[in-house]
Amino acid sequence: MLAKNRILVTHVGSLVRPPELLRYITATEQAVVVDRNAFDAQLRRSVEEVVARQKAAGIDIVSDGEFGKFRTWSGYVLERLGNIEEQDVVDATGAGRDRSLFPEFYAEYFPTQSLPRRGVPIATGPIFYRGQSAIAHDIEVFKEALVAHPNLLGFVPLVAPASAMPRFRLGHYRTDEEFLFGLAEALRVEYRAVIDAGLYLQVDDAFLPYMYDVAFADRPLDEYRRWAAVRVEALNHALTDLPKDRIRYQICWGSFATPHVSDIELRDIVDLVLRARAGAYCIEMANPRHEHEWRVWQTVKLPEGTTLVPGVVSHATNIVEHPELVAQRLVRLAHLVGRDRLMAGTDCGFAQATHVRRVHPSIQWAKLEALAAGARLASQELWGR
Repeated sequence: MLAKNRILVTHVGSLVRPPELLRYITATEQAVVVDRNAFDAQLRRSVEEVVARQKAAGIDIVSDGEFGKFRTWSGYVLERLGNIEEQDVVDATGAGRDRSLFPEFYAEYFPTQSLPRRGVPIATGPIFYRGQSAIAHDIEVFKEALVAHPNLLGFVPLVAPASAMPRFRLGHYRTDEEFLFGLAEALRVEYRAVIDAGLYLQVDDAFLPYMYDVAFADRPLDEYRRWAAVRVEALNHALTDLPKDRIRYQICWGSFATPHVSDIELRDIVDLVLRARAGAYCIEMANPRHEHEWRVWQTVKLPEGTTLVPGVVSHATNIVEHPELVAQRLVRLAHLVGRDRLMAGTDCGFAQATHVRRVHPSIQWAKLEALAAGARLASQELWGR
C-alpha cells in the first residue's frame, strides 16, 4: 500500500470513547434534549485529542476512533440507508455452535456486554443511501483534527455489505443476490466519499467469518463458502472504480472475549478474503485462537501489489503484549510475505460499540504503544539499523 523502509503502524479503528463524549451520546439515546452545538464541539475536541494521542503512541495511519458513529461499528449504517426497516428488535446475544458448547459461560457473559438492541432488516423498497450529511460530517471533523499533524495519514472504517446486514429479509427484492447488490450500490456512496476526501477506506467485515459459527458450523463447508462468495462479490461491486491502493479490507472473528472454538479456519476462507478488491488485508493474528495461522502464509501468496496488516496485539485481553513478542510476530511474517509488504495492526477494535469496550482505556493506549515499539524492533532487525 505504501513505499517505506520500515514497518508502518496502524490499527483497526474503533477506540474507547471518552467519558465527556459518552455523556452526550447517552443523553441523546435516552431522548434527553441536548445542545447540538455543544455536542458537536465536544465531538470535535474528542477527535482532536484521540488523533493526537495516536500520534504520541507511535501510530502512522490513524482513525477518528469512530467517535462519530453511534450504536455499533456495523449498526451505525442502518440510520444512513433508505427503505430499510428493522423487524423483531431484541437484545443482542451470542449465537451459534460456540454458544451451544459453553451455555453456562454465555449465560453469564452476554448480560455484562451492554450491547444495543438490534433487529432483522427488511427492504421496503430499493435500498438507497441517505447518510450524505453524516459521512460528510465524519470526514470534516476527522480532517480538521489531522490538520495539526501533517505527517499522519488517516483511514475511515466503514461496514461491508455482509456485515451491514448479516441477516435480512428480502422484502422488495427477489433473491439474496439482488438484495446484496442493491445494498452494495448504496454503500458505494459512503465509500466514495471517503476516497474523494483523500483518506484511506477500511471496509470492516467481521461478520463474514463470524457467521460461519452462527449459521454454518454444522453444515458442509461448501454451503458457507457459497454464502460468503456472493458477499465478497457484492463488496467488489461496491468498490468498482475505486483505487485499490486506498482500500483496506478487515476481517476478524468477532470482538467478543468468548471461546471461539467454532471459528472457521483462515485456511478455509483465505482465498475468498484475497478476492476482495483491496490494497491491504487486515487479519486477526494475535488472538490465541488464531495466532497459529501465520503459517497460512507459508503457502498462500498475497496478490501482487498488496499489503498484509496482521493483528499483532489483541483487543481481547488486558494483558499488554511485550514489544519483543510483537516484533517476533512481525519478523516471522516478513520472512514469508516480504518486509515491504507488511504493516503492524491490531486484531479488532478496542470498542465494539459506543458503550462496549474490550479493554480499559489506559491499557488500550499501552497496547498501541507496545505495537509501535514492537514495529520499531522488527524494523531494526529487518533493515539492519
